Amino acid sequence: MAHTTTSRQTRGSLRRAQAILAAAAATALLSACGGVEVRDGGGDGATKDASGPLKLAVVPKAVGADYWNTVKAGAECAAQRAGDVTVQWDGVTAETDVEGQVNLIQNFVTKKVDGIVYAATDSSALAPATDKALAANIPVAMIDSGTSPQPSNVPLYATDNRASAVEAAKLLATELGPGNHEVALVEFQPGSQTNTERVDGFKAGLAQYPNLKLVGQQPSKSDVNEARRVTENILTANPKLAGIFAANEPSVLGAAQAIQAAGKSGKVVIIGWDAAPDEIAGVRSGQISALVVQNPFKMGYFGVDKMVKHLRDKAPLASADTGVTFVTKENIDSAEIKAVLEPSCANPPVQ
Repeated sequence: MAHTTTSRQTRGSLRRAQAILAAAAATALLSACGGVEVRDGGGDGATKDASGPLKLAVVPKAVGADYWNTVKAGAECAAQRAGDVTVQWDGVTAETDVEGQVNLIQNFVTKKVDGIVYAATDSSALAPATDKALAANIPVAMIDSGTSPQPSNVPLYATDNRASAVEAAKLLATELGPGNHEVALVEFQPGSQTNTERVDGFKAGLAQYPNLKLVGQQPSKSDVNEARRVTENILTANPKLAGIFAANEPSVLGAAQAIQAAGKSGKVVIIGWDAAPDEIAGVRSGQISALVVQNPFKMGYFGVDKMVKHLRDKAPLASADTGVTFVTKENIDSAEIKAVLEPSCANPPVQ
């Protein structure tokens, strides 16, 4: 890091950044679908009798990561509170397995589940899978990542990734301070809507700081080892590298490992995304300057909760920005941050 303590000016900048993002979060996602193309959809599945037990498929981008485990907890919380709702959780083991996810969605259509809630690994490749579900009169809700085109009757419960990434660039600039600095970007899965929005947002934010030069950009494929490898390559090619924006959990963890192995912990600023235990430990130790923390519990909760209300009460499905919080060493122990990092079904999210 450029410095190990945060100055009064930096604290003010962080507070301003949070205020700006809060205002951005209050604005609807573009067409309520994260900026993807929107078109008229097919059937919405709300015409059938759904007063009895419901079976909902919930499909993450991949299973295993802390982020998706939190999404699952939110989905199961909503099902528990609704009553008589079964969540069928299934996913591929790697976010790069786009075909595997397409097959999963198609299998759930064949099984005639009552509704499908999922996060698209690839915005274009998954669009036909959504169409098949709607054609079978099975309603669909997206969490975290939508499709392109996005049917008008398919909601998206997600972060405003672009606006949040713009703020991440501002945080990086604040941490680095005046002077010219070389920075790098470790993205995750090209083709994913969330990846595209975070990359675009970060570059848009970076454009406001001509003293920051982007010297490297590599994808981690949402794999910690790959993230470490590409970060090592970036460090080797750019020995003066001063900062990194890592755009999801595996990217952050791999980048942090590479920086530590190179003996540059505390010398290269890391602005990361998500809030896995090792990421939080990195913030506490000072290895990671700040994290853009989403609300995966809320995404999972909203996906199931809104789907149940749609099926049982004919409530319209409408997109919602689930928001982000900036976590730093200074605020990590606050009640506000704890509520985001340690969500509880006893205190469920509200719209």
